[in-house]
Amino acid sequence: MSEPGYALVSGASSGIGECFARALARRGHNLVLVARTKSKLEALAEGLSTQHSVSAEPIDIDLSVAGAAERLLQILQQRRLDIDLLINNAGFGARGRFWELPLARQAQMIRLNVAALVELTHLLLPPMVARRRGAIINISSTAGFQPVPYTSAYAASKAFVASFSEGLAQELRGSGIVVVTLCPGGTRTNFFVASQYGRPNLPGGMQRPEEVVAAAFRSLDRGGGLVVPGVMNKLALVSQRLLPRRVVARVTARLFRP
Repeated sequence: MSEPGYALVSGASSGIGECFARALARRGHNLVLVARTKSKLEALAEGLSTQHSVSAEPIDIDLSVAGAAERLLQILQQRRLDIDLLINNAGFGARGRFWELPLARQAQMIRLNVAALVELTHLLLPPMVARRRGAIINISSTAGFQPVPYTSAYAASKAFVASFSEGLAQELRGSGIVVVTLCPGGTRTNFFVASQYGRPNLPGGMQRPEEVVAAAFRSLDRGGGLVVPGVMNKLALVSQRLLPRRVVARVTARLFRP
């Protein structure tokens, strides 16, 4: 990518999204920071602008609400902010027996993890294609590679993201648009607390979000692709392919059982 334009980071107020924002600011990229919490966004935007001399635009909006992506596009157009890098990071999980978890909460999760990602991509991709320049980083998860009992809907949502993202990458071959499908494992963020997971005993422990973001940028600079950060995560996925899916599901059930 030639000159720094605007990178839109959803879920930018904490965790992996905040790490993406900080890394992009260090690269000299102007930012559109999107999340629900206005105070956190404004503080982050002000700090990055001062420290790195970039433009950082905070936009507080709940992307899980129907029509939010279209409203966000209207704001971008009003402020004349052209997006050349879209980072679809916003998302959350829900842990427990599917039929006991509130349906409204799980539907909200699917809207954010799946529908909002698809809508933002559909709305912001055409100008990139017209310019023949741009990039998309979609945040999936290692949970998307197998069924994960007690977080079944979340794992399914991340399987959708990975499949959608890899398919889109092939559609965009030769267009000048780079697509990165990022699939982190357990990461040291507030995800597990915010999603009320507790602390599952994940093999290999938890990875630093900075490592996850660095892996995404290495892929971005090389032209995109599927990224599974961390040696232990890679080994876990390889081992899963050697086992029947019902066995993998039983193992993950032990890890995530409430």
